[in-house]
Amino acid sequence: MRIQVLGPLHAEAGGFPIVPSAAKQRQILALLALRPGQFVPVTALREELWGSVPPHSAHATFQTYILRLRRLLAAALGGPDGLAGARELLVTAHGGYRLRIAEEDVDAFAFRRAAQAGHAAFADGDNELASRLLRQALALWRGAALVDVRSGAALRTEAAGLEEHRLLATERRIDAELRLGLHGELLPELVQLTTHHPYDERLHAQAMVAFYRSGRQSAALDLYRGLRRRLIEQLGLEPAPRLQRLHQAMLSVDPRLDSVAQGGRPTPTFDLYAC
Repeated sequence: MRIQVLGPLHAEAGGFPIVPSAAKQRQILALLALRPGQFVPVTALREELWGSVPPHSAHATFQTYILRLRRLLAAALGGPDGLAGARELLVTAHGGYRLRIAEEDVDAFAFRRAAQAGHAAFADGDNELASRLLRQALALWRGAALVDVRSGAALRTEAAGLEEHRLLATERRIDAELRLGLHGELLPELVQLTTHHPYDERLHAQAMVAFYRSGRQSAALDLYRGLRRRLIEQLGLEPAPRLQRLHQAMLSVDPRLDSVAQGGRPTPTFDLYAC
């Protein structure tokens, strides 16, 4: 069985799609997929569906959802043993349920493994490998995590965590590619990212460096001023000290801003002026 949650929910068993159309069944399948091979208590599943105060009919309704999920699995597996295979795949155990799949059957875990390898390559100073691995990891995304699944508290937490890992992988890939001298190629993406994340200081640091190295110092300084204005007006905060030091380095035309791409310690762009 294969399940994708990095975008619209998609699942296959026996080569056939099995994504249910009913919203709450999709929630159950998504939460079980994000706990592959693990026992998930019925109480946790019900709380995901109905919050802390489930309706009086919750028990019977929940059992109906499980029955329909198993029927979908049985139809996909096919043959006279389809229902038995569905019960082996969606297992009842000790007041809960377990989806008998491995982590490698879920795209979220494949993404995390590839991203971890990319982060490790960056830490080792291998920017080309880091860029390649992180691009492979990010290519697994087909949209926002669980974009078409109604989410309760548990799935909202899972989706937020996945999106944070996605953003970190994106930032580290850009760090690696800035070190490879690809600032010009990165500029359109960084303009879009800073627009979508108007308070993210790391992305703004990367965009500032990309503008500066492309000979657009004024654009880099304008980007800093816009971020500073938003932070002060909306949050009552000044930019982080390291970002202020990056700004000052650009004002003084610090030669280190150009030399980082040719070598040196594998330091994230945001941390160039941490000290």
